[in-house]
Amino acid sequence: MADEKSGKGKVYLVGAGPGDPRLITVRGRACLEEADVVVYDYLAPETLLGFCPKKSVKIFVGKRREGNRLSQAEINRLLIQHARKGKVVVRLKGGDPFIFGRGGEEAEALAEEGIPFEIVPGVTAAIAVPAYAGIPLTHRDWTSSVAFITGHEDPDKGDSRVAWDKIATGIGTLIFYMGVRSLPHIVEKLIAHGRSPKTPIALIQWGTRPLQRTAVGTLEDIVGRSETARMEPPVTIVVGEVVRLREKLDWYERLPLFGKKILTTRAEAREEEFSNIVAGLGGEAISFPTIEIVPPKSWQSLDQAIAEIKGFDWLILTSANGVRYFFERLNEKKKDARALSGLRICAIGPRTADALSDFGIRADLVPSAFTAEGVLEAFSGEPLSGKRVLLARAKVAREILPVELRRRGATVTVAVAYQTVRPKPDIERIEQMIARKEIDMITFTSSSTATNFAELLGSNDLSKRLEGIPIGAIGPVTARTVEDLGLRCAVVANEHTMEGLARALVSYFHHPD
Repeated sequence: MADEKSGKGKVYLVGAGPGDPRLITVRGRACLEEADVVVYDYLAPETLLGFCPKKSVKIFVGKRREGNRLSQAEINRLLIQHARKGKVVVRLKGGDPFIFGRGGEEAEALAEEGIPFEIVPGVTAAIAVPAYAGIPLTHRDWTSSVAFITGHEDPDKGDSRVAWDKIATGIGTLIFYMGVRSLPHIVEKLIAHGRSPKTPIALIQWGTRPLQRTAVGTLEDIVGRSETARMEPPVTIVVGEVVRLREKLDWYERLPLFGKKILTTRAEAREEEFSNIVAGLGGEAISFPTIEIVPPKSWQSLDQAIAEIKGFDWLILTSANGVRYFFERLNEKKKDARALSGLRICAIGPRTADALSDFGIRADLVPSAFTAEGVLEAFSGEPLSGKRVLLARAKVAREILPVELRRRGATVTVAVAYQTVRPKPDIERIEQMIARKEIDMITFTSSSTATNFAELLGSNDLSKRLEGIPIGAIGPVTARTVEDLGLRCAVVANEHTMEGLARALVSYFHHPD
């Protein structure tokens, strides 16, 4: 907590973890959510910046061998400068701040200036990266010791501080950080000081990310293998007999969507759910929100329906968003779930039903097919003549449901609970990825996401620009919209949920025909 009046802010030195954004600690995420200023480097996943308040200032400081970057002294001054303004500052660093992260130097600078700080440890690459490559650092059948070693020492230092004569044969497993450019030197020193040339060694590039690549060999041949594989930083090096276990324990690179880049077009507020599913299957979700869920311009229709809620027989909620906005408005009108007593409720889809359960309400009817047609089929056994039905939904939606319910004798009131608008995502970045064919699949979870996608990118020659990139739709209604745009769906999920879409993607990539 910072105090702007006292001029004393606070700096959190936060370990972002090794690359997979899901490995951020709970404490690290909490710090980001509080941040006024975030100072981050290229090894910290940019997706973590999504946890920060929208008003927070994000400052990229590079920290890479090539390109523009700030010196360590300049970074220290930056942290002190913003903290003195009473700001909450997060220094987001790849891995752990105190393991080859120069966090100690930053903490020293803050301490000397009397700036309050906190160290938030992160999952270091030496632990996480080998684990994602299926290599345990210790194993009672192989070794009981492990050492972390820098792969490139400070060039301004004189003699090496690495005791090659001791680590070469005295430690079972050796982990070298950022050492691929020094690989010939590392190999030479280890063999010269007694390590067997037959010792297994693994090079792991971009560990814990879908970009992960692993090259395995021995000390005597790994330099050639590295050159053949064109291994470039960041690379974690593992030396030791435990590398032999990778063949049996390699789990991450065997995941069904490993390495696949899946473009997601859901609303930003709902994107995390699908992204986590994709990441759990080894893929990388590229966020390109084409819709944003916002309150309607007028609450008139929903307020009127809530005022007359006791007069309805059925309430139909078409999405989790509808549930959230309905109950927020119910609360605004000084009512709660008791106002729905005696009302039967239909929830379209399990996610909608789950959202209802958060308010202590169990849906009376959940159609097996999560479409308007599915709802109508579910109501086929229900006498609707003379019944009053309240349909709370988005401003723009298909009319088949109210039309058919009225045809069956129901009096239907449509109340607008929310609306979707088109946001302003990073179009240029996505256009470049599409042009370079870096996207493995484009997914649409509603007709709105598809139409807005086409409008954002421009419909001219869209099918030509997307040629060779398969498209996945959450269901047949969305698929028809995609086809109306002149595109073709390679995947249509049978189960119209995020999990169902993910399963359909897995099936496609393993059986594309």
